[in-house]
Amino acid sequence: RPLNRSDALNYLDQVKMQFSERPDVYNKFLDIMKDFKSRSIDTLGVIERVSKLFHGHPALIQGFNTFLPRGYRIEIIAHPDPNCITITIPAGTTTLATNSAFNYANAGENISPGPGRMPLEPL
Repeated sequence: RPLNRSDALNYLDQVKMQFSERPDVYNKFLDIMKDFKSRSIDTLGVIERVSKLFHGHPALIQGFNTFLPRGYRIEIIAHPDPNCITITIPAGTTTLATNSAFNYANAGENISPGPGRMPLEPL
């Protein structure tokens, strides 16, 4: 379904409240979204960055589905590693570990696809 402004604003409020003691995380989220909108990063890149930024907050990670285009979905399902999420993309599914450290210094760089991952075009 198309992005609903009310849903998007509600999600932004949830992020802001969750990280009220850490405004740097909220601001980094906004920076990631700006990079995505400007096409500096692709869809899988934005999923990866947001999932790592919100590590330990599964409701926020799954709530990010609000912003994803048709064919993309983040799911938090039973997995041997509790730090993994499943990402559905038009080409299939992949798994991402959210517990690796988010590198703020490299946050503006493009994330290149790893082995078995296809590069994706932004909207």
